[in-house]
Amino acid sequence: MVYHAIIIISVLLFGASFYFKDIYRQMRGNSFKISIEFSFIGSIVGLIALLIINGIKFEYTLFSLIMALISTINGFAFTYFSFKALGRINLSLYSIFSMLGGMMLPFLQGIIFFGESITFAKIICVLLITLALLLTKEKGQNKKGSIYYTGVFVLNGMSGVLSKIFVSAPFEKVSSAGYSILTALCSLILSLIILLIISRKKTDDEKPKPVSVIVGAMSGLVNRIGNFLLIIALNHVDSSVQYPMVTGGVMIVSTLACFFGERKPSKKEVASVIISFIGLLILFLVRT
Repeated sequence: MVYHAIIIISVLLFGASFYFKDIYRQMRGNSFKISIEFSFIGSIVGLIALLIINGIKFEYTLFSLIMALISTINGFAFTYFSFKALGRINLSLYSIFSMLGGMMLPFLQGIIFFGESITFAKIICVLLITLALLLTKEKGQNKKGSIYYTGVFVLNGMSGVLSKIFVSAPFEKVSSAGYSILTALCSLILSLIILLIISRKKTDDEKPKPVSVIVGAMSGLVNRIGNFLLIIALNHVDSSVQYPMVTGGVMIVSTLACFFGERKPSKKEVASVIISFIGLLILFLVRT
């Protein structure tokens, strides 16, 4: 149950990160440069936090570095596709593609490639959360930009897939904290290099203001810590259990947060939260 509690904490952090990312996009736009700028800001703060958590200790193996680089490139692509998708479709449709990908790809990976058991509870939970996500779809949404929200589906799912590969691979590797630090460091270095190259060309993007930097930093901080916690939990919890928990949990947190904002959740959104909660309850209580 300790590791399930860790997953719940990461869910709260991802909900906050999701919120900050959309605010940053609204402040700064959705160009490629802005998406890399967002990654750069978040990587600085995330790296500092992870170094403090790990006791200012740096770990390295070749396999861990390769996985960190692949994860970083996937993260860059996901951020870019997210910004582009959010510029074309509303938040609810974006959420459907993002969270379905984040749930389904690791779920199928765990069962097909890592021999995780197929249980009644897992199947019912995934079906209920999928139904809950589809309930949040609103009429009249922009159908253009399918390449971007398809990318969001695949790339968010690949984040969990890569984490599972790192945890399960038989190669010499660093600790969970060490891997998170390597990933943040790769993100920081690569995003800085890209920004230096892009800055040679004139663009219409304004320099970030302090408030947008703070928003980007907060998003990066909670996202890095959330991913770090998920990697710890993956050593003890099947991915076919963990990622449905994350998907259903983030949806519940995001909808509940709407009660404190200007836009109150609709009846369909409240119903989707109830369905998600039932699915997670089945996952917890039914062991077959």
